[in-house]
Amino acid sequence: MPDRVIIADSSGLIALSNIGELQLLHQVYEQITITPEIESEFGESLPNWIMVEEVIDKKKISILELELDKGESSAVALAIEKENSLLIIDEKKGRSVAKKMGIKIIGILGVAVKAKEIGLIEKVSPIIEKLEKVDFRISATLKEKTLERVGES
Repeated sequence: MPDRVIIADSSGLIALSNIGELQLLHQVYEQITITPEIESEFGESLPNWIMVEEVIDKKKISILELELDKGESSAVALAIEKENSLLIIDEKKGRSVAKKMGIKIIGILGVAVKAKEIGLIEKVSPIIEKLEKVDFRISATLKEKTLERVGES
């Protein structure tokens, strides 16, 4: 089985960059792959551990754009093309479309949980607090479930 390809949508990259925690993705997954559309939405220079890859089938992006924005559409399309991929995506509609297509997904809070599980961070709650300060929307239910899962409730 090929190594898992980790694909990130722009919202998670932007949110983690805004709170100074972008390196957490690198520490958890080593290498992240994004599309040129996501690179454009991200708008910052990329660290060397983020690879940019074009979606081969542009029609997939066009079809997905009927429901999702350009970045999400390209991320989902790339995840379809890459066997054994994991898509880091947080928007509800994007997550729903990806799930329907059989794509494995995780959100930024899931990344933070994984970071705690492997000993990179002591607590998830400071990450959540920083995300909330930059207006990253987290429902009360998701926050509660996440903190319960890591024993911080």
